[in-house]
Amino acid sequence: MVAVAALGLALGMMAAGAAKAQITIPTVTVGDPGNANDSTGYGAVSDIYNIGTYEVTLSQYTAFLNAVAATDTYNLYNTNMASDLNIAGITRSGSSGSYTYAVTGPSGTNPPGADSPGNRPVTYVSWFDAARFANWLANEQPTGPQGNGTTENGAYSLFGATSGVGFTKNAINPNTGLTTTWWIPSENEWYKAAYYDPGPSGPVDDYWLYPTRSDSIPGNAIGAGANQANYDEGDFAVTVSSSYSGSQNYLTDGGAFSGSGSYYGTFDQGGNVMEWNDAVIGSSRVLRGGAWSFDDSILISSFRTYIAPTSENNGVGFRVASVPEPSTAVLVLLGGGTYLLMRRRRVTI
Repeated sequence: MVAVAALGLALGMMAAGAAKAQITIPTVTVGDPGNANDSTGYGAVSDIYNIGTYEVTLSQYTAFLNAVAATDTYNLYNTNMASDLNIAGITRSGSSGSYTYAVTGPSGTNPPGADSPGNRPVTYVSWFDAARFANWLANEQPTGPQGNGTTENGAYSLFGATSGVGFTKNAINPNTGLTTTWWIPSENEWYKAAYYDPGPSGPVDDYWLYPTRSDSIPGNAIGAGANQANYDEGDFAVTVSSSYSGSQNYLTDGGAFSGSGSYYGTFDQGGNVMEWNDAVIGSSRVLRGGAWSFDDSILISSFRTYIAPTSENNGVGFRVASVPEPSTAVLVLLGGGTYLLMRRRRVTI
């Protein structure tokens, strides 16, 4: 009888806590836990984790804005997302309290791999924007104002903060009481996913110099060729021209360089846009990876830079990390030793 009652309670919690995901973030699993650091001092990770296969896209960020930014309390939207034609974008319509957002198509030349409006990475996002996006994912993608149950608590306890670096990932999400499910990758998590390769055909020291599984400088030809990335090789990858245009899109779709993934299967950890991670230097956060407007020196594993976490520009985006699958379920022990698979509950605050 106790087991039946427990089963009924668990099923009721399961129904009440179910949330319909608005977006899906493709991820790859980064295994081989307990690996050593690279000679640069980075890459050691003790646990198995998942990381985004691609950078967070315009479509994904637009869904986030439409869910929580009808009144954009913490400025998750930057108007340059529409006006900077090198990366546009996302448009905003209406007035505060009823804002809506939509993806716009790329401007200028659109070769294969650079022509899908929503599959290009979002830019003009600060570290705080990325943290709020991670909170939203960790809280199961709720819809509502920017508050503790949507963007201000979860993976990171921000509570309205828009500056500073005193924010670290919560091991337990205060809104669920369970392990945090989504976050901005640590520098080691990001680095390992990009450069580590313990496979039989990998480098002797298990780390490549470039995130395209190569120790040689990549090319920038869009397509299925090996060791290619979206960066300025003298010619821009999208236009195959050295001439810069303010009205030309220079971003490529996630995975457009389909033959140039990392060992674990991530794409664009070199090129397209630089990416936030969780590391702190002084009053700044660290960026890794290359970008469409930079040369090959930014792609190499030894390069890292840092800027204020409030910075937003057309060469910076992010990807997210998550717990390994199954990420939305826990085993609940019922009477008589029976186990029930139960979805995590989201508590709205």
